[in-house]
Amino acid sequence: MKLQESGEMYLENILRLSMEKKDVHAIDISEFSGYSKPSVSRAVGLLKDGGYITVDDNKVIQLTEEGTRVATKIYERHVVLSRLLMDIGVSEETAAEDACRMEHVISDETFACIKKVIKDRHG
Repeated sequence: MKLQESGEMYLENILRLSMEKKDVHAIDISEFSGYSKPSVSRAVGLLKDGGYITVDDNKVIQLTEEGTRVATKIYERHVVLSRLLMDIGVSEETAAEDACRMEHVISDETFACIKKVIKDRHG
């Protein structure tokens, strides 16, 4: 299953929430992202069917190995792109918003080059 941008966003949000709390539920995703409960419910079903997440009997959502791979990739892009944008003078808030859009469309080659530049600058 090829993920669309929205699916990647959900996975990234699940990863970020799991860094902050032990158990992630659909309501947490809704509150964190601002998405409606029905939208989150639909996305959870699609991500579960696609093998990106599991949902246990207590409705706890966890990333599968593939879900973790995708979420980590997108989150890393978010962090690196935000850093690059702030380095060139963009405000933190705008950098985060723009990185959110850019992280889904940038090529692996371009991202690797940006990542190297950031690493060289910041160690």
